[in-house]
Amino acid sequence: MPPTLPTTIDIREPRWDQSTFQGRAKHFFTVTDPRNLLLSGAALDEARRLVLAYRAGTVPPGLTEDELWRAKYIYDSAFHPDTGEKMLLIGRMSAQVPMNMTITGCMLTFYRTTPAVVFWQWVNQSFNAIVNYTNRSGDAPITPSQLGTAYVSATGGAVVTALGLKSLTKHLPAIIGRYVPFAAVAAANCINIPLMRQRELKVGIPITDENGNRLGESTAAAQKAIFQVVVSRIGMAAPAMAIPPVIMNVLEKRAFLKRYPYLNAPLQVGLVGLCLVFATPLCCALFPQKSSMQVSRLEPSVQAQIREVDPQLHTVYFNKGL
Repeated sequence: MPPTLPTTIDIREPRWDQSTFQGRAKHFFTVTDPRNLLLSGAALDEARRLVLAYRAGTVPPGLTEDELWRAKYIYDSAFHPDTGEKMLLIGRMSAQVPMNMTITGCMLTFYRTTPAVVFWQWVNQSFNAIVNYTNRSGDAPITPSQLGTAYVSATGGAVVTALGLKSLTKHLPAIIGRYVPFAAVAAANCINIPLMRQRELKVGIPITDENGNRLGESTAAAQKAIFQVVVSRIGMAAPAMAIPPVIMNVLEKRAFLKRYPYLNAPLQVGLVGLCLVFATPLCCALFPQKSSMQVSRLEPSVQAQIREVDPQLHTVYFNKGL
């Protein structure tokens, strides 16, 4: 009979060292694995039951360490880290590659006409709104009016940027026009993410000590978290929207694509998917998920609140969201 697994494994933290980029990359390659989308509701609930039982000190007979970590990552892929609620399927990080490869591939393929630009920017921002809401930091609710404002503002910003740049690049080389969607996506991310998480900027996100004990909420931590997410999202989109246009610009001049023009979109989607398989986890890994901040950089009222609890505390931690 195999030995019983000890209850000392800290599954609240990732399996790999998050102080290194390599450790964070391994973590996010697991979190963004699209195969997690194929898991049934029963498999997700079983992983949740196992993880919560282990956290409570109960170890099912015969459970191995690899099985425990597998359950932990299944749980993390489908349940929000702060609220514990099951996340929307297409809002999960494991949906990033299949959803973004389709949407981005189509944005890069159908960029020549105004209706196509408007439609695909709208689709992209609708998807981004779902992702941003699903992966928000903290347990603070967001009102329908706040959701609507963020969605309309980001979609409008993306469409205006795309159409404005499209008209400016009309007389420039074709390769320049292919980068219009990327500029629109970058602009929209700068609008969408802060607006979708505006409540965090107003009331703050939960901050904790090293042991996870909640100390309060901080808007300064929220600002840092949102900045890091914006940078990661733009970085995530960059390879997928910068490399395929160069390749497609060369291929479209060859006889093959002129003879089979219907292969344009599938090729574009495939190239984008190849970039995203690596860009998504690597850009998520740019910053630690459990980010830290010096107490001295928090708001004065929060600093005073922390000093009352622990005068010796110098660093606080928070979930930056995705």
